Amino acid sequence: MTGVFLQVRLSSSRLPGKALLKLEGQPVITHAMRALNRVKADVYSLLTTEESASVLRIFAKQEKWELFSGPRDDVLARYVLAAREFAVTRIVRATGDNPLVSGHLANDTLDLAFETGAHYAGFTGMPIGTGVEVLEVDALEQAYAEAEDSHEREHVSPFLYRRPERFNIALRQAPDEMCAPKIRVTLDTKEDYQYLRRLYAALYSNEPLELHEFVPWLKENPPHAD
Repeated sequence: MTGVFLQVRLSSSRLPGKALLKLEGQPVITHAMRALNRVKADVYSLLTTEESASVLRIFAKQEKWELFSGPRDDVLARYVLAAREFAVTRIVRATGDNPLVSGHLANDTLDLAFETGAHYAGFTGMPIGTGVEVLEVDALEQAYAEAEDSHEREHVSPFLYRRPERFNIALRQAPDEMCAPKIRVTLDTKEDYQYLRRLYAALYSNEPLELHEFVPWLKENPPHAD
């Protein structure tokens, strides 16, 4: 069983409520969910905290997603507890500040994980904020039991990729037409939001945008040129 887990909370210090900011009439979190609906999975769930759950449940229900709330700071625990709740063995991990996450690339990442038997799989080279991680739950259970570093508990996957001698790590370079590794399209600041608004105004037509559709625009309109 594969679960798509989209991690989101509304208490960002730099840009509070950023997941609910609108791009062409739809909240950021809705853009992310709709992109991830393209992923071949059995369960689709928002992963959040108790204080954010009541607001986010509305958006999850609109897209027919589940919602799971767990520890705020021990995000690794949140993932493991959600995996147990939904009885999944593999997780596609994405975050709610990435409206341009690629559903197609997520499927490619899943295929890579299945082909290699990886505990951790991902692609490199694409714009920051467009990829996912695919994580094997048995490996995450080991991380949950053993990780003492706060960074490893907050960011979920470092316990795995920091130990390549122990875990099977599969990384693959994204195709050239998808590559723009120095450009960020994640949402952390007001400046990020203004940039994403420009991109969506130029390109969005009511369907999730894919890398081949917006990477050329990114290269012609880099963020630092704003």
